[in-house]
Amino acid sequence: MKRFIFVAGGVMSGIGKGIATASIGKILKDKGYRVSAVKIDPYVNVDAGTMNPVEHGEVFVTKDGGECDQDIGNYERFLSEEFTKKNYITTGRVYKAVIKRERNLEYDGKCVEVVPDIPNETIRRIKKAAEENNADFTLIEIGGTIGEYQNLLFLEAARMMKLEDPNRVLFILVSYLPTPKTIGEMKTKPTQNASRRLNEAGIQPDIILGRAETEMDEPRKEKISNFCNIDKKYVISAPDVESIYDVPINFKKENLGNKILEKFKIEPKNGQLSEWIKMAEKIKNGNKKLKIAIIGKYFETGNFTLTDSYISVIEAIRHAAWKLDIDPEIDWIFAEDYEKKEEKINEIKKYDGVIIPGGFGNRGVEGKIKAIKLCREKKVPFLGLCLGMQLSVIEFSRNVVGLKNANSTEFNNDCQYPVIDIMEEQKKLIENDSFGGTMRLGEYECKINKKSKSYNLYQKESISERHRHRYEFNQKYESQLKENGLVIAGRNPKSGLVEIIEIENHPFFVGVQFHPEFKSRPLDPHPLFSGFLKSIKATKEH
Repeated sequence: MKRFIFVAGGVMSGIGKGIATASIGKILKDKGYRVSAVKIDPYVNVDAGTMNPVEHGEVFVTKDGGECDQDIGNYERFLSEEFTKKNYITTGRVYKAVIKRERNLEYDGKCVEVVPDIPNETIRRIKKAAEENNADFTLIEIGGTIGEYQNLLFLEAARMMKLEDPNRVLFILVSYLPTPKTIGEMKTKPTQNASRRLNEAGIQPDIILGRAETEMDEPRKEKISNFCNIDKKYVISAPDVESIYDVPINFKKENLGNKILEKFKIEPKNGQLSEWIKMAEKIKNGNKKLKIAIIGKYFETGNFTLTDSYISVIEAIRHAAWKLDIDPEIDWIFAEDYEKKEEKINEIKKYDGVIIPGGFGNRGVEGKIKAIKLCREKKVPFLGLCLGMQLSVIEFSRNVVGLKNANSTEFNNDCQYPVIDIMEEQKKLIENDSFGGTMRLGEYECKINKKSKSYNLYQKESISERHRHRYEFNQKYESQLKENGLVIAGRNPKSGLVEIIEIENHPFFVGVQFHPEFKSRPLDPHPLFSGFLKSIKATKEH
């Protein structure tokens, strides 16, 4: 019998609902259950692909080409599973489906209403995701904060599912307990209010996870128990931790997994999390420090720096580093700084390695190209992802081949040497202003040159990686670039599209058209990131 666990957040956004959801899933999977996870975003956007990453965070791409919220990435990393578009629900997607069904006369002439038809469509999608993954437990994270009207319809769907079968549905409230410095005491009142707002939606939380800077003490647990109408043993402390990978371990200490089983009237089960605990220990004990620079443009938001824009890249670096007993020190560099101050480019020499991740638009592009030139000439280990690979081709064309005006038609449609050009199948889409969900998305095959560095890293000739782009390596210039030393290390066997480029006689210079970061896992780092860090480690040890 399939069971469903809804996770909602109280007090404020950004308290870690996604990590809590992923961690609960990890604990249940460790006990031998099949686990799936669904993210519901209360946006009218059909998917996350059209949202600004500075405002919303990274766009994570599933194997079937779904453009999703970054929490789908957290679920995949923690659970070591691959999910699909079905695991991501938005307001826009639900309304679009209901309107389409109405237009197709699938409601048999009935009046179609927001309630119950929108919640019913949401329920249908949740159950579909559970079926696709053949899950014993499906965790559903409801985006936003309790009290916002945007997510009320999704809370209504959860209430209806509980009413339909109360023994198969559980509610978890993740709420924030502030400790104001001027008072010096952890306050429960915001959580009490969040619980009441959830009650107003017809939902009583079964378990409350108290997010706070420090561990929740017994008096606080008693207060939440009394005022939120919940047994004290189901009030779980969720303090800040050094690493997000400590969260499942903390939940295990609180016996959260068995408390969930108890709520479902299932016998307790052992789960050791042994490999996970070993990994968490390695995180704390990395011996060798390496300085890695990520050069991008999706960092600044007012007076704050937002690293969520590149969360999968950051986690992929960490996964590979921990496996190699490395303690990575990651710095964020604004590409535009290198355009405003020429001399600033020399700071790259102090880094052990440089990564240029994906992105769109021409802001900061020339700064990134200058950084790539320095990495190539000064033998600084370099990894270019998607746009990073395309800019590597532009830099090589300009400064090695001598095509001084080489560029991408994304940045200059009339450039003299379009070494990066729009993909043929994308041209009509752009002409028709069809942007959402129309890029080259999802997994595609790549055949790797056996004589390349990449083959040594993957140890296989055929791989599949996830993509998100409209522009590609222009094969008209391939022979010129190869004659001057550029290595075509991988290409798509069907289209011939260049997927991997390398430069010889360099410690590590690899550019890939795809996004390897999406397939990195804490217990199974991606070979490209491992190879990148191994090359740095080897260089520093000699």
